[in-house]
Amino acid sequence: RNKGILLNIDKLPLEDQKTFDLLCEGKTSGVFQLESDGLKEVLRKLQPEKFEDIIAVNALYRPGPLGSGMVDDFIERKHGRQKITYLFDELAPILEETYGVIVYQEQVMKIASTIGGYTLGEADILRRAMGKKKAEVMAEQKEIFLAKAKDLNFNAAKAGELFDLMAYFAGYGFNKSHSAAYALIAYQTAYLKANFPAE
Repeated sequence: RNKGILLNIDKLPLEDQKTFDLLCEGKTSGVFQLESDGLKEVLRKLQPEKFEDIIAVNALYRPGPLGSGMVDDFIERKHGRQKITYLFDELAPILEETYGVIVYQEQVMKIASTIGGYTLGEADILRRAMGKKKAEVMAEQKEIFLAKAKDLNFNAAKAGELFDLMAYFAGYGFNKSHSAAYALIAYQTAYLKANFPAE
């Protein structure tokens, strides 16, 4: 009413510079999910510049990833201060959006399907087993993964290393679809604050 415009909150441009400036400065009091002092600090260090960065921040800002150093790795790699390496070239398309860090449960499933030849159903069973960290189930799954990776001509030692890496990250893995929904509301509130601060 004040500005004589009709704003459709579901059709906002997802690359609004004012919104990203606000996020980069950590001025996120009143912004959904991004209000805590710790999160403001992460935003200032990360300097998000695309919507995917907000999705990742939502998934990463939890005790597990924070305690494990994943958040620091993510930030350092984004800014090119830490080298991004992949055990297999096939992992690049799966992990490049998160700078080589396994952040989402969906990435664990995609890796299992790409390197281990798992069906999506089998990959989901693996993801659940990894989340529960049951030693005997994990040992069994590792054997299956290594056998399947070998059938697809992947190096066995590297495949073993990859499995252990997945198991480690899966404990902290977050559902991307869940994080994306949160990130959209966070973006919408940040957009409103950046563009219509009085209202």
